[in-house]
Amino acid sequence: MTQPRTPAGTTSGTDARPGLWRPVLLRSAAALVFGALTIFWAAPSIEVMGWSGGLYLLATGVLLLRTVPAAGLPQGAAPGKMLAAAGAVMAGAGFSLVLMHGDLLFGVVAAVGLGLAGALELAIGLTLRGRHVLARDWITSGIIGLGTAALLPFFIGLGAHALLGVAGGGAIISGVLWVLSGLTLRHDARSAAGNP
Repeated sequence: MTQPRTPAGTTSGTDARPGLWRPVLLRSAAALVFGALTIFWAAPSIEVMGWSGGLYLLATGVLLLRTVPAAGLPQGAAPGKMLAAAGAVMAGAGFSLVLMHGDLLFGVVAAVGLGLAGALELAIGLTLRGRHVLARDWITSGIIGLGTAALLPFFIGLGAHALLGVAGGGAIISGVLWVLSGLTLRHDARSAAGNP
């Protein structure tokens, strides 16, 4: 999880970033809303699966793209490019799912989108470990994305409810991770603003 900021001895890139908590909390909200929908919708249709899963991936992708400047990652540097690529992959997968519906299509497109984005987030986290406040969160989120992507193909034959259950389970786990990170970042940003 995101570690609270320590006043002395923080390395470059680990200090509180004033605007970083907003896209992080918005990402957690998108994940938790999608996860709640998958829990409480008893018999979702293929269209509901396509729209809800597509909008979740699309929103997450857009929020990842918004995180690049807020995280202080230069867009020309490798981590900034990787995070932007993860956002583009998620947004593209989400847009595809909103337009086209089907069990096989959802299973494959969501798995590819979550898997590629998860691998990129994992790589970013490992690259920036100890140098960025979100490094451990990106590692954990990448593992969750890869795990969800690995499970999705096994549930294609079980229909929309099963596919949404797997995708929603991963979304809830990552949503909890990102809400804790976002609240920690917000607290650290307020503490830094209050210090002279």
